[in-house]
Amino acid sequence: MAETVVLDPVDLHLLRLLQNDARSTYRDLAAQVGVAPSTCLDRVTRLRRSGVILGHQLRLDPAKLGRGLQALLLVQVRPHRRELVGPFVERIRALPESRTVFHLTGPDDYLVHVAVADMADLQRLVLDEFTARREVARVETRLIFQQWDCGPLLPPGQNLPKPAEQA
Repeated sequence: MAETVVLDPVDLHLLRLLQNDARSTYRDLAAQVGVAPSTCLDRVTRLRRSGVILGHQLRLDPAKLGRGLQALLLVQVRPHRRELVGPFVERIRALPESRTVFHLTGPDDYLVHVAVADMADLQRLVLDEFTARREVARVETRLIFQQWDCGPLLPPGQNLPKPAEQA
């Protein structure tokens, strides 16, 4: 299990600001948090080194890239053994259509979020990349009608004022 990192209110404020705009400069962050830019840099560096900040990602709109249909695939793998599931997960992660892969408890072993061009592309993906694999016993498909991002992730019990609502 991962170690919990102790965060003070300044760290939490920095994390909230960076989650909302990872391109913020240290000078801007420092001004908003009320610390010196060098202190801000030191704190963000510490948060990176401790593994709290995992990286920065560029988010793309799948629809604008020709992948306007998104789905969740519930996959059952049989037998569920490490020597089979390891290569399965690596293959699924390598597919350009795969967005996220979750290993689950319960009757389904994996939940795979995919983005494809259309229904025919989804059918091709399921038949050629999932059910064609010997270890895949079953695939159920759920289409995603709409998706919403949620607020910043902060440690339990740490309530900071939320940024002002956009009018």
